Amino acid sequence: MAAKFDISFSKSAKIGGGLTILLKASDADLAAGAEIADPAGVIARAAKIARFSAKPVSTLDLVAPEGSPAERVIVVGLGKAEELTAHDWLKAGGTAASKIKGAEKATVFIDAPGVGVDARAGADFALGMLLRGYSFDTYKTKKPDDEDKASGKAKVTIITADAAGARKAFADAETVADGVNLARDLVNEPPNILGPVEFAAKAKELEKLGVEVEILTEREMKRLGMGALLGVAQGSVRPPRLAIMQWKGGKAKERPVAFIGKGVVFDTGGISIKPAAGMEDMKGDMGGAAAVTGLMHVLAARKAAVNAVGIIGLVENMPDGNAQRPGDIVTSMSGQTIEVINTDAEGRLVLCDALWYCNDRFKPQFMVNLATLTGAVVVALGSVYAGLFSNDDALAGQLTEAGFSTSEKVWRMPLGKEYDKMIDSKFADMKNTGGRYAGSITAAHFLKRFVQDTRWAHLDIAGTAMGSPLDEINQSWGSGFGVRLLDRLVRDHYEA
Repeated sequence: MAAKFDISFSKSAKIGGGLTILLKASDADLAAGAEIADPAGVIARAAKIARFSAKPVSTLDLVAPEGSPAERVIVVGLGKAEELTAHDWLKAGGTAASKIKGAEKATVFIDAPGVGVDARAGADFALGMLLRGYSFDTYKTKKPDDEDKASGKAKVTIITADAAGARKAFADAETVADGVNLARDLVNEPPNILGPVEFAAKAKELEKLGVEVEILTEREMKRLGMGALLGVAQGSVRPPRLAIMQWKGGKAKERPVAFIGKGVVFDTGGISIKPAAGMEDMKGDMGGAAAVTGLMHVLAARKAAVNAVGIIGLVENMPDGNAQRPGDIVTSMSGQTIEVINTDAEGRLVLCDALWYCNDRFKPQFMVNLATLTGAVVVALGSVYAGLFSNDDALAGQLTEAGFSTSEKVWRMPLGKEYDKMIDSKFADMKNTGGRYAGSITAAHFLKRFVQDTRWAHLDIAGTAMGSPLDEINQSWGSGFGVRLLDRLVRDHYEA
């Protein structure tokens, strides 16, 4: 859903009622620079009473302050000025957005005394507002009273000395918000609405931005020999799809960077059926495909100077009479055979054919795949970090750096021959699970067998793509994790 703010930038503004928001650093005088909204010095007195010290994302809320031209004044804390990061500006914007609920207009003064506020900070603040403003309420027929009273989007004017620079930077940042919120929409959609065909149609909509999109059907995938992916899909009446998205913003003959996403639109576990409790969350088992789709939206919308490929394998895993069984052996596009030990280890079967197809056709500089792949990674890392597995130290380092920059953090996990042996099969080239122990690692080793010598990284986002803790910039069950991370990777290292 679209964010609920209409944001503009200006060098100055005259307050005429409505809501005014001020930003303050914890090591600055709270009264300094507040005269425009607080001529009577109410903020300093109220802060003392409330013990408000402008710690990060803390707020002080004043209604009808004495002598103020504003009807309401809110002070948002930034913490120590010298410690501010880009993500802190996002969080400040998200905190401000949470206070605008129900207001028709707001004026935000972000040039806090003692804080260096450049154009990028202004854009990041606004981006934080858009990310926080997202909500998924398509299927709600009744809405809270305060939302019913609000007319359309709240008009937000951000006041900063470099308004022109912030406006330009925000045009770029807004594409990121759109990509993240697209990914959130996809994850939040109910599974009866978003099947493989419908998801593929969503990818097809990126053609409006200049993305070249191809959709492979079951017949075409069968011709290519994608027995692993098709084996997962055979238990569902909803046919599988493989969506190939190409953004050609780089030099004509430059090899692309590639992103591959697991798109299991609903995962019952198949014949190895999951417990009933919590199974409704398995509508989010396509979080990797959602992130890739959101990323391709961002790259195209901001006209990124890079050639990029996004591939998503879209299936539904159901326990039909035609579903594959534990003990079945399937042949992947690579020609390697796989013994299916557990039909609930299905995501890697989808990804292995998508990875091979991508590598064989596009010969990319690198491949990064994203998947809500294992519960084991949630046990290991919780919902704070995604698991990172890679065959290339440089790529792993770039992803780690991008993760800390965006606070979509990744933690590198080990790979090794000892783990690889755990997926050897008595009856086929490999089996699709190595058992309970080191489950995330053996899953990564399974994928590694389909990338050959290409630089590759696997992100296990099972703990971060859905149901992760809510914070200042995300109040959605589907987080859109991975879009900002991978956009930052491309920006910092792969654009011309």
